[in-house]
Amino acid sequence: MDIDAWVWWLVGAVGLGIPLVLTAMPEFGMFAAGAVAAAITAALGGGIVAQVLVFVIVSVALLAVVRPIANRHRDQRPQHRSGIDALKGRSAVVLERVDGSGGRIKLAGEVWSARSLDSGLSYEPGQQVDVVEIDGATAVVM
Repeated sequence: MDIDAWVWWLVGAVGLGIPLVLTAMPEFGMFAAGAVAAAITAALGGGIVAQVLVFVIVSVALLAVVRPIANRHRDQRPQHRSGIDALKGRSAVVLERVDGSGGRIKLAGEVWSARSLDSGLSYEPGQQVDVVEIDGATAVVM
């Protein structure tokens, strides 16, 4: 029983797809795509040299093009801040005197407990302050 070369390439592609699923390493998927391209070359009648060249060229091209793009997307921080991160750096209005021991501010439409970053400074009602950080349920302002 003689099995065509394109079948072996497809078996190789499936074999490379298994570690892709198990390890979530996209490089295996790129090699699997190269094996599928080599299977197509074999099915169209290309010789073994052409099949291996197509496998290597497609695999290396995918590694050279797709991998840097994927790394760039993975390293980008989300543009939309949410939760506590969205409150840092925002302005607030003092409702009750804020000093090192406490006070109240209106931040993003809500009333928050607050304390001054510098315990020696105090802010009077109506003053604008900037939120430096959120410590539990208390905004630290300056």
